[in-house]
Amino acid sequence: MFRLDRSAFSIHTHATAGKNRAYWLSKTPAERLAAAWYLICAAWQLDPQVEHRLDRTCFSMRKQGGDVVNG
Repeated sequence: MFRLDRSAFSIHTHATAGKNRAYWLSKTPAERLAAAWYLICAAWQLDPQVEHRLDRTCFSMRKQGGDVVNG
């Protein structure tokens, strides 16, 4: 699907950065999200084809609020 071209990295001027922005704005929102998801998965070493869910065993929920007054 996507491949990271490590030879493509270099220092950019504001003019070339503007061209990069124009390139991404020419893509559809779905294409931009797909590229962002690929980069997130590459950074966290996740499989981009698998739906990842929040591990709820690390979190607990409790009610917030004041005391209940019986009356």
